Amino acid sequence: MDAFYALAEPRRRKIIEILARNGELPATQIYSKFDITAQAVSQHLKVLLDCGFLKMEKRSQQHIYQINPASMLEIEKWLTHTKGLWTKRLDNLDKFLETEKKKK
Repeated sequence: MDAFYALAEPRRRKIIEILARNGELPATQIYSKFDITAQAVSQHLKVLLDCGFLKMEKRSQQHIYQINPASMLEIEKWLTHTKGLWTKRLDNLDKFLETEKKKK
């Protein structure tokens, strides 16, 4: 599954924000932060796990979730690269406009 597809869903972004604030949490504490069923939140957690955004560890009867930092670094690399491409285009546009301005 595509990472950006997973992040397009607001509840999934909220799960990541909750875990970023709290470190690791058991599933029951994550469920309590939403006004939807635990099963629905569980499905969102599964998507985030499948995409590699989260790690899950079983401790006794609990499922403990935390962010997978490597996945966040991949998103950051993509954003940095894309920002660089856009910045280069804008710089080229500035140069072109300056050249056109000097012609007048």
